Amino acid sequence: MKFSDIIGHSDLKRRLAAQIDAGRISHAQLFSGKSGYGTLPLALAYVQYLFCPNRHDGDSCGVCPQCQQVAALAHPDLHFVFPVNKREKKSGEAIISDMFIDMWRTLWSEKRGIFTAEEWYERLDLGKTMKGLITVKEAEEIIRKLQFKSFSSDYKAMIIWLPEAMNVDTANKLLKILEEPWDKTLFILVSERPDLLLQTITSRTQEIAISGIDSQTLESIALGEGRTQTEARNMARLASGSLLELQALMRGESDEARHQYFDLFCRLMRLSYNDKHLELMEWAEEMSTLTREGQRQFFLNAVRLLREAYMIHAGLGSISYLWGEEAEFCSKFAPFIGNQNIEILVQEIETAMVEIAQNGSPRIVFTHFALAVSKQINRLK
Repeated sequence: MKFSDIIGHSDLKRRLAAQIDAGRISHAQLFSGKSGYGTLPLALAYVQYLFCPNRHDGDSCGVCPQCQQVAALAHPDLHFVFPVNKREKKSGEAIISDMFIDMWRTLWSEKRGIFTAEEWYERLDLGKTMKGLITVKEAEEIIRKLQFKSFSSDYKAMIIWLPEAMNVDTANKLLKILEEPWDKTLFILVSERPDLLLQTITSRTQEIAISGIDSQTLESIALGEGRTQTEARNMARLASGSLLELQALMRGESDEARHQYFDLFCRLMRLSYNDKHLELMEWAEEMSTLTREGQRQFFLNAVRLLREAYMIHAGLGSISYLWGEEAEFCSKFAPFIGNQNIEILVQEIETAMVEIAQNGSPRIVFTHFALAVSKQINRLK
């Protein structure tokens, strides 16, 4: 994958290429950003540029054997690690990435490297509650593979997707090699939630924060799909820099889910306002039945709606991107979101998201969250 194949990020692509050209290649790098931003494809394009012997004009050639092997995810000096698991595994059975590499390549080819953890777990058929893991055995495999000399490139590269799926033992196993790597060995950790990584890991990496794709680029994509100027502009705004979200909006797939999350948000706020604690516990019970990704999406939508309500409260409704039922509800709800509680509410959401990501009991997490929200909403009654 060439840099030119990556949507958006023009300045970042130039900086990454310039670093390699100048020989400033950190042995451990942390590419952080949402999947929809194109974070994983950027990591692969970086490796392809590094491996390409004929790079020019800030990009790899795309036609040499090195480039073709990297693009096919089949270069002998490029290795991948990603969260894996399987249902009904045998006692003591070691599950590692190499067992699923063909499935990984297929999903990559279908999605051009832009897909979510949930999509990957669905491909693995893990069900609603089971998650992928990066185990100690995987860490041992990483060390074993990187001990060998490179085959055809000057460098060996290891791309670890979603390193936050590592447990403490796995992370500690990798610490020494991150501290004292073999010569010309490159680690790229591609993370959506770097805040969940051990500080001992992040302190040994150079972080490259991937921002969202700019609205103009997303708007152009929507226009190219036949959307009107107004539709394209609104979709680009709602996508929040994510190509995945833009694609879902254009397909209409997010409409039903967005309405569901909006309904859950409205019920939470109304029950909180009326101090309906028993009903709040029933709400928490319903939330616990959603998939982990569904719970995460609810929180992301809740943050968005709280932000918009706060903007209306602050007199900035003219730049709000709400319409329809969302605009109607948030206009009425805005008086109860102000300086006294907005930061606390957002912090409660962030805390709950971390607890869910760390496999906390959804029933307990959402019960505590709902009661905490009720307390904050009543501060402005």
